[in-house]
This record gives sequence, structure tokens and C-alpha cells, in this order.
Amino acid sequence: MFAIDVQNLTKNFRDVVAVDNLTLQVKEGEIYGLVGPDGAGKTTTLRLLSGVLKPDKGEGTVTGFRLFHDREEIKENISYMPQRFALYTELTVEENIRFYADVFEVPPKVWRERAERWLKMSNLFDFKNRLVQNLSGGMKQKVALICALIHTPKMLLLDEPTNGVDPVSRRDFWGILYGLLKEKVTILVSTAYLDEAERCDRIGLLYHGRMLLEGDPAAVKNRFPGQVAEIICGERERVKSLLQDLEGVQDVIVSGDRIHVHLDDFKRRESVVRERLKGADIQAECFAPVSPSLEDVFMSLVQREQKKGEAG
Repeated sequence: MFAIDVQNLTKNFRDVVAVDNLTLQVKEGEIYGLVGPDGAGKTTTLRLLSGVLKPDKGEGTVTGFRLFHDREEIKENISYMPQRFALYTELTVEENIRFYADVFEVPPKVWRERAERWLKMSNLFDFKNRLVQNLSGGMKQKVALICALIHTPKMLLLDEPTNGVDPVSRRDFWGILYGLLKEKVTILVSTAYLDEAERCDRIGLLYHGRMLLEGDPAAVKNRFPGQVAEIICGERERVKSLLQDLEGVQDVIVSGDRIHVHLDDFKRRESVVRERLKGADIQAECFAPVSPSLEDVFMSLVQREQKKGEAG
């Protein structure tokens, strides 16, 4: 059973196609990650699914109700947390939670029990009487999530909820999300962080409003065209410049202290790459094939799309 089942979703803003014939199916009780860079169409997609925006084309259902026809019924069953969730900074953490509980007519005994559980889970219990304006960015996001959950929706739509959040708060945030799976809550989360995509049951790679590839993270990585070789050395940008024009090299990505070289065939290109590095007097600590990461897959797909655009 699909909690989200939409076809050919399209939204234009004047000459910009924000969402381009998007078909999306999200299973009940799973975490689905909508992954893509800024401008990929993630926010517009979530706003369309929540009923905030009306599409130019497309149809389907959200929590079993017809998209754009049964807006009120959908709103009763979902909770949409935009990038800027409307917390009241002059109220305390607990007062914000109580406000949203009252809006959704959650009985006091029920919301207090839920709030206590989630505040403890997110390490915020000792801050429940603190004004929101005095919280860090990561703490505010966790409070916003609790407010969005206080009425226990069937589905949660999260728009880049951990953008700019510290690592500890991100861990706490995802701890809450995993806890929701036990309550059969369906979660659709957009993110630009590929490490977060690894936490999802399934992901969809979005670029310029179109779905490039989807599946569980392991299956997506197995779809990588070619092979990845990892180089470890101290001259990363120089190595990138030296290798990116070699035959058989599809892309060179600097990731932290490592370099990933996308090759059509490692065995066939290994000697050529080594010779290029040796000729430039570059000593590599390591040069060996590795399993592709989600970043490798995504960058490869983006590069392919960019080449199509240039050819067109």
C-alpha cells in the first residue's frame, strides 16, 4: 500500500520548470529520502504533496485521499515541516508544544506524555522551560519536529530539516524519526546530505525537477556505470586537474582527504593513470578500486544530464 502515489506531477514558475512530470510512490511506514542539490525541486515537490501549491499537471493520492481534491482530508492526516517552521521565539519549548497541541485538539494528558518522551529522546527535557529564542539552531529544529508530531500524523513531510544543524542534533533528530517507524508513520524527507540518504529505506535522486534514479541505497549504488578508483595523496586539486582529461576518466571528485576517479574500466586504465601521476612526480599513498558511494552515483548522473543539456 502506498502512502504517496502520484503521477506526472508538474509545476512551472513562469519559464522555470520546478517539477517535471514527477512520478513518486512512497510505501506506508517507510522513510523515503528525496535527495538533490539546491534548485532540484525538492521544496516544490513537498509543497505540492502537502496541498500548499496547486500543480499545473498531475494526479494521485496522499494518505489515500485525492491530491488537490481532498485537501482538507490530507491536511488532517499529514504534518508538513518546511525549512522555516513557525516556532514562537518568545514562548518556551513547552509552551510551543502546548500551542500546537491545542491547535490540533490533542488532550492535555496525551500531549504531555508524548512531549515528555520526545524531549527526553532528543536531550531537550532539561530545556523545556527555556525560551525558544535562546536555543541553538539544532535545538530549535528538534523542538519544531516535536511540535509537528504532537498530533501523531499518518505522514510526515520534512523539507531539509537538518540543514545547518550540528552533528549531535542531527543524530538526535534521526533518532526521533526511527522511533516514529514503530508507530507506522510514513516519512518523506528532502535532503542535500548524502550521508543522510544512507539512513533511508529508499531514496530518489532529483535533479532539475526530474527523478534520475530511485531505490534502496544499496541498489542505487549498484547502478553506478563503470568503476571507482580511490586515490589518497596530499595534492588533491592538482591530481584532479591532471586526470580529468584522460581517456576513460568520466569524472574526478575530491571528497575530503580522498579523490574518487570514475573510470570506464579500472584494469584497462590503471597503468595510464599511474604513469600520469608518476610523470607529475606525485606520490599516492593509495590507488585502488573501491565500491561507489551515493556521491559517486549522483555526480555521475548529474554530469550525464549536464552533457545532455550542452548537446541540446
